[in-house]
Amino acid sequence: MPRILFADNEFPDITLERELFARHGIEVDVAQCRTEDDVIRAAKGARGILLQYAPITERVVAALPELGIVSRIGAGFDTVDTKACAKHGVWVANSPDYGVGEVATHALALALALVRNIVAWHRDVTAGRWHYTSAGPVRRAADLTLGIVGLGRIGKRMAHVSRNVFRRVVACDPYLIDGDFPAYVERETLAGAFEQADVVSLHVPLNDETRGMVGEREIAALRPGSYLVNTARGAVLDVDAALAALDRGTLAGLALDVLPVEPVPADSRLARHPHVILTPHSAFYSVESERELRRKAAQNLVTWLATGRPEYVVTAGTRGP
Repeated sequence: MPRILFADNEFPDITLERELFARHGIEVDVAQCRTEDDVIRAAKGARGILLQYAPITERVVAALPELGIVSRIGAGFDTVDTKACAKHGVWVANSPDYGVGEVATHALALALALVRNIVAWHRDVTAGRWHYTSAGPVRRAADLTLGIVGLGRIGKRMAHVSRNVFRRVVACDPYLIDGDFPAYVERETLAGAFEQADVVSLHVPLNDETRGMVGEREIAALRPGSYLVNTARGAVLDVDAALAALDRGTLAGLALDVLPVEPVPADSRLARHPHVILTPHSAFYSVESERELRRKAAQNLVTWLATGRPEYVVTAGTRGP
């Protein structure tokens, strides 16, 4: 009976995964690995690893010669050293398309909460202030331009659900040809998107190219009173630069579902700033999307053991079942 390691998870129970693996005669060990050493100890003899946040590094894969595949519960895979996996022939898989609608609508909800001053009005009402001007001026969304950075699955869905809300939608994605841009989205460079947009929404994966890609220079290009939303990855955005822009008025509001350090530190200015909205890395979440996410990540292991190739390939390997 093949054995796999469920390296870590934050779910209330893992009945879904246990039942799927049991139906296919796969033995599963469950751990809560936080370090490389944890993974190496727990995965000895395992053919595959299902993980949420556990580190899969060069040292880990080098120490596990029987390992054939790692499957990430999520679209991102920044805790997995894909180059090391490729070097050692280990397949890398993920769940790339499980919560597209959820993330896009969450990003739009955050953008509209900023533009409409929803949170500020709520604070005012609960503090005993009842007047439509208490939270400051509100601009008409239909007069504003939305800028999208990254026009993949989620970015395109964001454009689709937002096109009747904002006056214009512009987007930056150097990896798409013109024909892959929807007709209602105007193509822009990264600099052009920041210069033209009143609201910017980030939808890029985290990799060497995108780490820190939105910093002081990009934010300074925004018009005063603009808004910034990040539901991508925390390290894509220089949060200190964004806070400085809030202080000087370039940004009127900042909404973050993802942070460089999660959860948000108790002493962080982000948690206290009146023009910041935070959600707990929850943009992906609905009951349905969580089940889809987990099922697809686990199915990668089942399919690899049966066929030698997972359903959703991030990095092709050479090791077989």
